[in-house]
Amino acid sequence: MHYGQADGIHRLGHTFRAGEAGCEVTNFKDGLRHEQYSGFPAGIQQIHSVNNDTREFGVKKVAVVGGGLAGSECAWRLAEAGVSVTLFEMKPKKYSEAHEQDGLAELICSNSFRSSEPGTGIGLLHAEMRELGSLVMQAADETSVPAGKALAVDRALFSAYITERIESHANIELVRDEIVSLDDERLAGFDAVCVTAGPLASQSLADSLVEAIGGKGLYFYDAIAPIVSRDSIDFSKAFWGSRWRPEDDDYLNCPMNEEEYKAFVQALLDGEKVQPHEFEKAIHFEGCLPVEEMARRGEMTLAFGPLKPVGLTNPHSEEKPFAVIQLRAENRDKTAFNLVGFQTKLKYPEQKRIFRMIPGLENAEFLRLGSIHRNTYVNAPEVLTDELELKARPGVYLAGQITGVEGYLESAACGLWLGMLLGARFADRELTHPPRETALGALMGHLQTEPVKRFQPSNINFGLMPGLKKRIPKKFRKEKYAERAQAAFEEWMGIIG
Repeated sequence: MHYGQADGIHRLGHTFRAGEAGCEVTNFKDGLRHEQYSGFPAGIQQIHSVNNDTREFGVKKVAVVGGGLAGSECAWRLAEAGVSVTLFEMKPKKYSEAHEQDGLAELICSNSFRSSEPGTGIGLLHAEMRELGSLVMQAADETSVPAGKALAVDRALFSAYITERIESHANIELVRDEIVSLDDERLAGFDAVCVTAGPLASQSLADSLVEAIGGKGLYFYDAIAPIVSRDSIDFSKAFWGSRWRPEDDDYLNCPMNEEEYKAFVQALLDGEKVQPHEFEKAIHFEGCLPVEEMARRGEMTLAFGPLKPVGLTNPHSEEKPFAVIQLRAENRDKTAFNLVGFQTKLKYPEQKRIFRMIPGLENAEFLRLGSIHRNTYVNAPEVLTDELELKARPGVYLAGQITGVEGYLESAACGLWLGMLLGARFADRELTHPPRETALGALMGHLQTEPVKRFQPSNINFGLMPGLKKRIPKKFRKEKYAERAQAAFEEWMGIIG
């Protein structure tokens, strides 16, 4: 090991940064962080020992295009493995139709990462990502807000946490500029290019990707819910409580009687909506349907869906509501609330008119109105290898929602896995894929399913895992899936070290 004057030059696979005495030394082996030491001489602030045998000074270089959840997670994992990462993010020079803030990993829809319960597919993914050292899970745990059994975050603090960690990492260069094509000259010279631009990739980059895969681009429409100010809510009508734990105050509830509910459903059906372009067919993701689309499927669909009143009693009247709209806090101070399940394609004036029909929201101040946007993704089984590499463009990899995984955590997990794969490859180490019995393995396995007539995005769910080998009563089935997944993940972790 070299203990001389640090000058920022890579030598013998080690990285040095000038600094104070009594600093930290982090050793990386096989792409993973290992033991740390302190108390080295003055002039050495941090030493990264990297097990890489590379071209010039021993450091592989990777370009990551897109600073969302998948891109941030991928860049972080690669950097932690000693890889030199250039992360390209087009904000603030250019924004998609749904982004508003400058920070990385901006949450544009809900602020929830869904259930943390281990008996759910997403709860298992939470646990597995934590075990693998996920930056996104670190940020979520540090910036969480009350949400019952769900993991929700203060979206501003979450983005700020991710941005600070990325900007301060010695192995990451953040470039605030747009990559317009896979042939962009700024991508030349990298050992790998990871496109993590998300479902809202700029049109030029999306066109370049579509051209690379033979013109077979797929898409669906996604919608986001409005946010209202707490100060504008009528608390003489709204009340605190959770469906499953009424004593909790994680959710704010707006109750409806039958007459109010039916009038509301009719207004949703009659309201003027944003229409897709003439050349585009509106294809919605089933797990994130616009509220008016659910209303169109039947008068009682909402009452048995996001507006179900089960487990709630209105303390103002001591009556069971016919339907309940739930609001979830957007931040720790509970000054802003998201209308849960109210993704919408209603035009802005219609949103204000119709959503103010909800008891307690008659004078609602909308901090953000709902919107609809096009999400682009590829036919992963057809165009990607099992290592997320484009078959038509070796050296170019995809991660995140653009691959066909759906959801915040699923996107981040995809970026995490790609970072692990490339980190292991650059360390000349074989990395066994996670078993499909695990949440991560099932999610990545979805991208390699046998080609079907129409490949569709998917959240993590037990249906992506192999079936149980024996008949299990329905009420115990999820528990058995979870137990099997946990055992398979522990065994896999033992194998990969």
